[in-house]
Amino acid sequence: MEKVIDLRSDTVTQPTPEMRTAMSLAEVGDDVYGEDPTVNRLQQLAAEKMGKEAGLLVTSGTMGNLIATLVHCQRGDEAIMGDKSHTFLFEVGGISALGGVFPHTLPNQPDGTLELDDIRDAVRAKDVHHPTSRLLILENTHNRCGGVVLTAEYTRQAGELAHEMGMKFHLDGARIFNAAVATGCTPAELAAPADSVTFCLSKGLCAPVGSVLCGSAEFIEKARRLRKMLGGGMRQAGVLAAAGIIAIEDIAPKLEADHRRAARLAEGIRQIPGLYLPFGQPASNMVFVGLDSETGLTAAELAARLKQEGLRVGVVAPDRFRLVFHYWISDEDVDRVLDGFRRVLTAA
Repeated sequence: MEKVIDLRSDTVTQPTPEMRTAMSLAEVGDDVYGEDPTVNRLQQLAAEKMGKEAGLLVTSGTMGNLIATLVHCQRGDEAIMGDKSHTFLFEVGGISALGGVFPHTLPNQPDGTLELDDIRDAVRAKDVHHPTSRLLILENTHNRCGGVVLTAEYTRQAGELAHEMGMKFHLDGARIFNAAVATGCTPAELAAPADSVTFCLSKGLCAPVGSVLCGSAEFIEKARRLRKMLGGGMRQAGVLAAAGIIAIEDIAPKLEADHRRAARLAEGIRQIPGLYLPFGQPASNMVFVGLDSETGLTAAELAARLKQEGLRVGVVAPDRFRLVFHYWISDEDVDRVLDGFRRVLTAA
């Protein structure tokens, strides 16, 4: 049976054989008591990679971002973030529903940034009529801006501004290891200005479950309590943490191959009539593909036809796809994806 090539997201990754072996052999304990040695090792490793004092294993990036917001903010405070940010678009309004935190959105620029002047102007004056501007949230890499990468210099400037204005700064670093590859910086350099940072183990890093939230020891102590409140206190979680350790130590150094294959696919897409790159050449492992109206197809219709070819792509707009590269996509798969697009569009 021919392999199904799934480019809908890097969340579809399966754990590697090495991860499965490590999971089966993991030394475990009760993590709610802080007694799971494998979880403790993962949290320490994650904190070191992010340049922070401590880390906390959570079930997902959404939970990590929520907990960070709840630690930094009180009910009635506001968090400033981009209008294309993951926290605003794809986290079910959790900061408002569960934390009473008001999202104050600013326009994301094409490079994923927020204008520094916009951030400064958005901070509320001290007035009984206003919520308190308490938190700035940025995202790196930035999903809905095309997988673009925030530089260490921009992040430093934004962090300094947030602190100058009396706010905390949280970095949604779901794919920060991809950002590190793209910039040539370490994750710690990219996260240095942030008071807290999350990153995902279960996207391009191939682990089956989990994210890690990192910050100061005091911050993580508060975050641990909130994790328990939200139902995220896990017991013998070392079976998951074992895969996370391999994700950081073995898979993260290989992410450059995903970027290289994404770039090669993009070059091929440029040569196919009816397709274009709305965000230009990909900055990381995501390729966004636009569909010309002259093809007579919607993105959903084309995706359905590609599925018959054994190719799965993510539809993100009526005329747009997202293709995300990960560990299980090979050079040969890139050729097959390009051939599939050509066949389907020719048949149309």
